Amino acid sequence: MSPWQQRMYAQATAALDSGRLGHGLLLCGPSQLGKRALAERLARRMLCTDRDAAGEACGRCRSCQLFANRHQRDPLEVRPDGRPSHPFGHASHPDLLFVGYEVNDKTGKPRAEIVIEQIRRLSEKLALTPQYGGAQIAVLDPADAINHAACNALLKTLEEPQAGRYLWLISANPARLPATIRSRCQRLEFRLPPADESRAWLRAQGHADAAAHEALEAARGHPGLADAWLRDGGLALRREIAADLQALRRGERSALETAKRWADAADLDQRLRHAADLALAEAGRLTDPLGIRTLGTWFDAANRTRDLLRTTVRADLALVELLSQWSGPVNKAGNMASGARR
Repeated sequence: MSPWQQRMYAQATAALDSGRLGHGLLLCGPSQLGKRALAERLARRMLCTDRDAAGEACGRCRSCQLFANRHQRDPLEVRPDGRPSHPFGHASHPDLLFVGYEVNDKTGKPRAEIVIEQIRRLSEKLALTPQYGGAQIAVLDPADAINHAACNALLKTLEEPQAGRYLWLISANPARLPATIRSRCQRLEFRLPPADESRAWLRAQGHADAAAHEALEAARGHPGLADAWLRDGGLALRREIAADLQALRRGERSALETAKRWADAADLDQRLRHAADLALAEAGRLTDPLGIRTLGTWFDAANRTRDLLRTTVRADLALVELLSQWSGPVNKAGNMASGARR
């Protein structure tokens, strides 16, 4: 595990070993910092029936073998951005349940939220007697994807804890969860690590120092995001999006033309994320209040568009509206701010 994962894991195991680990646990913080991997390692430790002298899973007992036996469902369960809902697959262990985005049985299409039926199955699972006589664990990822009805069902489960049953919520956006749910969970909060530690970790992943530095700067100090961009071409995509926004600002390309090209791309969510982030980065370099407010408003609009595109709205129309704002009011405010700096 990364150094920041090790710190969080040590905190969690200290609570576990001292009997202070509660029924509900909220693992929160920026995405791609390893929250899911940490939750799974903690689950493996708790489910093992023959832990070693350090308290870690033995890797040999029947429980560990079932934990390690993984599979993906067919059709594959995916998140709205196309990534697998469960990156390591479902475990064969009968006392471990993973809940996330799934496929709608009626339509055969991926769901865009976690629904009440899933939470009811989770609650039924936690009400059963553990087959291996130890813990019963359910991991909900991402917890902030649950809809209103599912939230109410989840709250009831959190309010009626049973000994040896654990419900772990993973969220990069915990503010989207009702306060009633957050207040009933212990909080394990991931934060971005120091820059030196992040750079050292990126070099340990095999990235050249210069590339690691550039990616970490672009990711605003987020090592997991920088690593992903360096591996999947995200940094090159970011440069492409920056060039598109500059072309829009200079009037060299129309909002309609750009929107059509983005809408046809398989990585649309990532494009919008880069666009929003680039607007935020530009706002951070300005001193003009109007320019800062305008870019901040556009940043919010870009993220709302990301959410909107998870519905049945036409992507090209939503993008035209968003990009027209960039080449209109945002462009005007940017030019005014640029003139003020000169």
